[in-house]
Parts: sequence; structure tokens; C-alpha cells
Amino acid sequence: MSNVVMDKRPTLSGANLPGWSPWAIAAGSAALAIGIGLAGGLHSRIQWGLIAAILFVVGTYVIAAQVEGRRKAKDRIATSLVWVAFLLAVVPLVSLVWTTVKRGVKVLDGYFLSHSMGVVADSEPGGGIYHAIIGSLEQVGLATVIAVPVGVLTAIYLVEYGRGNLARAVTFFVDVMTGIPSIVAGLFILSLMLQFDMQPFGFAGSLALAILMMPVVVRSTEEMLKLVPNELREASLALGVPKWRTILKVVLPTSLGGITTGIMLSVARIAGETAPVLLLVFGNPFINTDPFEGAQSSLPLYIYQQYGAGSTAAYDRAWAASLTLIAFVMILNLGARGIARWKSPKTGR
Repeated sequence: MSNVVMDKRPTLSGANLPGWSPWAIAAGSAALAIGIGLAGGLHSRIQWGLIAAILFVVGTYVIAAQVEGRRKAKDRIATSLVWVAFLLAVVPLVSLVWTTVKRGVKVLDGYFLSHSMGVVADSEPGGGIYHAIIGSLEQVGLATVIAVPVGVLTAIYLVEYGRGNLARAVTFFVDVMTGIPSIVAGLFILSLMLQFDMQPFGFAGSLALAILMMPVVVRSTEEMLKLVPNELREASLALGVPKWRTILKVVLPTSLGGITTGIMLSVARIAGETAPVLLLVFGNPFINTDPFEGAQSSLPLYIYQQYGAGSTAAYDRAWAASLTLIAFVMILNLGARGIARWKSPKTGR
């Protein structure tokens, strides 16, 4: 019987990196990036961050390749790239929100929300955004009333009935309208106003916003309707239910959560448009609750005008209005998520 000598020396082949290793690599990359930046005379934190991201990806691959092998190292480097892309998207957003909150809270209070500019000059302190809030709510609300029925019905036609050249033409024009600049929609409505010698008024802005909102509603609703299983339609039709009633009682309730989410997101998309409002609504420092008569203001237009005034007081009002607009859009997005979760199909056991 021969003695077999077993090599029991420790080896890293087939080992796994501990769960805290990505954090350690990230911390080391950040420290090394700061050192490289200081040594190279780079004072921008953005440059430090880019160097740290590159070091993190390279360091993750090198360490993982040595410990776990190249196959797992490729998986880890893909995960690292995803995290880097996520941070590159989140950091500017966080910076924007932080700057807006920091500068917007200076004058954001009950008085600011409940008063208009009135006779307050742009160079003077005081005034508020009450007139702009009313204008935005009315213009966006009217645009929603116009765009949602047209968009939803168009999506129903494309998914449930659309066949042939007409459906292809509608799809083509919806795709074209999705990328149309907001200023073009404003110029289109302005040309109609000039034909009838009309003065700026709030509803004109709503028409331009509705043009921008329609393709978003159509696309989002169309995708939600396509997610409804055909088995549900077939089961309803097999019971003798007419197609229109199947759509009304089966298809739409099943996709209602997603449709509502798409509508909310489209509202948030048009809430920040400035160019159509600047052309068609013109702005008004006084309160005007009638969108069909006279110029109005809106939050995006108010921000544009106040920032263009150039005074310290105007800058503060512009940042406070920006914070209000961000809060409005955030509430819409949270509402969309809540409705989507509430209306999502529930599966039983």
C-alpha cells in the first residue's frame, strides 16, 4: 500500500468573495481617486467620481478574477457597471433636488402660496405664486380632459380593432407626435389664434399641452392593453358577450392600473412645459381664474419670468416656485404608483 501525499495548501481557486467586498472595493477606489485627484491637481468632485468609478470597475474585475476566476469576474464587472450607471443617474438628481430645496425654502411659506405678484415688482421682495398655481391647475386639467379620452380611445382602436392602412397611419402619426418639440405645438395653436385674431388666454395653452400629452397617453395605454391575456378576451367572447362589452368590462378593468399610471406620468410630463405657455398664455401677475378669457400665468412660466428678472428677490421666488413644481410632480408620481398598486390584479391562493 503506497502512501499518497496530499497537498493541503490553501488555494483561492473556486473561492467566493465575501459579501462586504464590493463596499470595500468602492471605499478603496474612492480613497485612491481622491489621492490621484489631489496629486494631479484635480479639484472637481465630478472628476474624482469618474476616476473612482473606473477604479471600482477595474478593481472589481482584477480581484474577482484572482479569487473567483474569470467567469465570475465577468458577472461581477457587469453588476459593477450597472451600479455605476445607477449612481451616474442618481447623483445629478439628488444634487438637483438638494439645491432646489436648499434655495427654495427661503421664501416658501403660507404667504408665498396664497398671494399673487399683483403690484409687486420683480425687483422687490414679497409676492407669491397663487396665480401661477391656479393657472397651472386649470391649464393642465383642461389638457387632461381633452387628451385622455382621445388617447385612450385611440389606443383601444389600435389594439382591439386596428387593421390595415388606417391603423398603420395612426401608429405612424402617433410616433411622429411623440417626438414633436413643445414649441411646434405652441406655434400650431398660435397660427390658429392669429387666423381668428384671438388674444392670449389659458385654454390656448391647454390645447398645446393636450397635443403633447396625447401620444404619451396612446403609447402607455396601448402597451397596457397588450399585456391583457387574450384568454380573457376569448373567454368573454365565448360566453356570447359582445366585443364592445368585453373591452368595457374585462379588458379595461384589467389594465386600469397601468393606464392610470401612464396618464399620471403624461400629466407630470406636460406640467413643466414653458414654451407653449409663453407663446399662448403670455403670463399675468394678477389672479385670473377664467382660462377662456385673458392672459394667465403658470408655474413654469412664472419660474422663467422670475429668473429672467435678475434680482435676488426674483431668484428666490423662482427657486421656491421650482420646489413647488417638483413637489407637484412628485405627488403625481406617488399617486400613480399608489393607484397602480391598488388597481393591480389580485391573485388568489
